[in-house]
Amino acid sequence: FMHQFKCECRFSNGLERMQFFARYIYNTEEDVHFDSDVGEFTAVTELGRPDAEYWNQQKDFMEQMRAKVDTVCRSNYLGIGSFMRQRRVEPTVTVYPAKTQPLQHHNLLVCSVNGFYPGHIEVRWFQNGHEEEAGVISTGLIPNGDWTFQTMVMLETVPQSGEVYTCQVEHPSQKSPITVEWTFFPPSQNSRYFSRSAQCYVAAWMGGEFRGELLLFSQPSIQSELLS
Repeated sequence: FMHQFKCECRFSNGLERMQFFARYIYNTEEDVHFDSDVGEFTAVTELGRPDAEYWNQQKDFMEQMRAKVDTVCRSNYLGIGSFMRQRRVEPTVTVYPAKTQPLQHHNLLVCSVNGFYPGHIEVRWFQNGHEEEAGVISTGLIPNGDWTFQTMVMLETVPQSGEVYTCQVEHPSQKSPITVEWTFFPPSQNSRYFSRSAQCYVAAWMGGEFRGELLLFSQPSIQSELLS
């Protein structure tokens, strides 16, 4: 068996609103938690009910838990908050088709944006210089677990020979947008098209056939992870 204790500090509008949240987990199931907005422990399962009732009766312990909004959340925000607000990590952008298909067949062009901080980012698709809004699908923001994020934005399209598709990424780490182009050439021509922009690498084909699952790639070594 395994006991886990996890605590979170949630901030809204800087220090205007703070919340301390603590979870007590047995094996993989949360049994009881403390919410500073509620001010007491709440049982999530029957196993956690005796603990919640006992802790809520301990006056000194409860005062310590309620004070953690200041002793933990506020102090950490003041200590590392300025550093995290100023931290900037530029994204790596990769563009590739989800599957190999001949011309005039439906496909997904994937714009993989990885390793960036902060999480605010804007990804747009262009075809021959015109922005594409229909047929755009996004995974949303995905934490990497190392204080960086990733996202994938796909464009549903039927590639035609010579058409230029551009993924444009705007992020606070860059003064100007990152743009990565991809062009489909007939097999008789050079089947790969490369564009360098802000240390971005574009591959005409990476990975296996797209079957309703997304392949996540990270640079410099390529690793894949399946998202259902």
